[in-house]
Amino acid sequence: MTATQRTAKGARAEATRRALLASARSLFGEKGYAATSVDEVVRHAGVTKGALYHHFRDKDDLFRAVVEEVKLEVTTAAADSYFEAADGADPLHTVLLTCLAVIDAHLDPAVQRITVLDARAVFDASVRRELDARYEVALLRGAFRGAMRAGTVERQPIVPLAHVVAGALTEACALIAEADDQATARAEVGDVITRLLDGLRPRT
Repeated sequence: MTATQRTAKGARAEATRRALLASARSLFGEKGYAATSVDEVVRHAGVTKGALYHHFRDKDDLFRAVVEEVKLEVTTAAADSYFEAADGADPLHTVLLTCLAVIDAHLDPAVQRITVLDARAVFDASVRRELDARYEVALLRGAFRGAMRAGTVERQPIVPLAHVVAGALTEACALIAEADDQATARAEVGDVITRLLDGLRPRT
């Protein structure tokens, strides 16, 4: 096989993988994990079941890839909000805006279903913590580090702080997703997160 042929084969494989992820994300977001079958995913993607199992071990592996894709988008959007707000702003307020951006990204019903409701049902606690550590916790570690350097957050171990706040954000998103009145729930959890973060300011 020539280099050109290998490149073309790799491109086709990546296109197939992207088609499967797009199909699965659409169906998981609309119908949920439990109500979506592997047969539906491959039919929607226009590929064979063998192609799916070439790229993913099973349905759970495919779902994890979708969750990671959504989490990456959520944290990237929140990071963009952080950098936009960081110029000349109170660093702790910038952390707050970052946290609220994470919550607001989860107001989308498909995002709620995939990363909050179904992720809790499909993954055990250790997998959820691993995923949180790669995305939300990593984002918050950087934000808190900047706030501590600026003196607006009392110095303390960053890793447990980021994990605890990320856990609070996860619960906040779950409360909103499960609420009958999501607008009220969003306002309430936003107020709670604001108060929690304000308590991190250095004590006089």
